[in-house]
Amino acid sequence: VSHVLQGPRCPEFYMKCASHPTSDDDLSVALDLIMTNTRGVPCIACTDVMGVVLVFQCSERHVICLDCFQRYCQTRLNDRQFVYHPVIGYSLPCAVGCDESLIKEVHHFRILGDEQYGRYLQYGAEECLLTTGGMMCPSPGCGAGLLPPDGSRKVECDPRLGCGFVFCRLCRGEYHEGACQAVTAPPTGEAAQVNKTIS
Repeated sequence: VSHVLQGPRCPEFYMKCASHPTSDDDLSVALDLIMTNTRGVPCIACTDVMGVVLVFQCSERHVICLDCFQRYCQTRLNDRQFVYHPVIGYSLPCAVGCDESLIKEVHHFRILGDEQYGRYLQYGAEECLLTTGGMMCPSPGCGAGLLPPDGSRKVECDPRLGCGFVFCRLCRGEYHEGACQAVTAPPTGEAAQVNKTIS
């Protein structure tokens, strides 16, 4: 713990982890929803009373243990059920579904671990891109995020960031003039194909 005096009566305190050294200029994010369970409130999921819990920002202040919170986040991530908010980002509400309870500090989702947190960041970026009118390159194995100009059917995946594929904005197939011909397989998985005209 260190402190800095700013002005005659304005101390600021900083907590730093000794296991993860950082420079003096680095700021750490406070995970204000994770608290010591001094009142012995049971977890809303498993009903165990744990020493450290996450307290949601809902008016009911629901409590969930960190193991159950991690499982809640993982399940919602697997089902792509995080909520995109234009100010907060990609977040989750209280596990009970309370109104106005989105977690505002998204670093709480680091509980997912490095690999799953990476998925979380990717899904959040994709959701933000799609919400702002962007699209993903449809070329297999690419998926680069694109913000094509409005009104143009011809879209090129930037070869510096993606694969360079040029495709039709409407049908996502290789770029063409005229009406789109989308080819889709029937739900039975048979080899036959069905043509559908897209206007």
